[in-house]
Amino acid sequence: MSSIYEFQAQSIDGKPVPLSQYRGQPMLIVNTASACGFTPQFAGLEQLHKTYGDRGLVVLGFPCNQFGSQDPGSDSEIATFCQRNYGVSFPMMSKIDVNGAEAHPLYRWLTAEAPGLLGSKAIKWNFTKFLVGRGGRVIKRYAPQDAPEKLAGDIEAALA
Repeated sequence: MSSIYEFQAQSIDGKPVPLSQYRGQPMLIVNTASACGFTPQFAGLEQLHKTYGDRGLVVLGFPCNQFGSQDPGSDSEIATFCQRNYGVSFPMMSKIDVNGAEAHPLYRWLTAEAPGLLGSKAIKWNFTKFLVGRGGRVIKRYAPQDAPEKLAGDIEAALA
């Protein structure tokens, strides 16, 4: 695959989401969890969505239960949690695997495009972030501990 636009996801309410619908828009893709030490980052992600959404940024959350079983709920429970606790209004997708044999094809591509430390293709934990540019290619990968607000400069550059 040569760009993110060749992938499809499923929204948290079960509808197909061809990522080609975001063609020409920078995207911030994040694997999320509802019961993680980094869960408060939902607030920062929502702030990025509110600050930059009108300029084209798309924040996409992908719940994942592969790290410490920190997102065991159903898609419906996850959606309710995110809305109630963090006012999440950016698109949330259906729960996926990001590592292993069942990893979503999008995450296989993201990790190949932007490997982690020492070239690792694995996602290490919840709230790993990928910034994708307007052309559909990964610009940068961010560690779970990188707070969303610290990405503002890179997002501004991607929007320019």
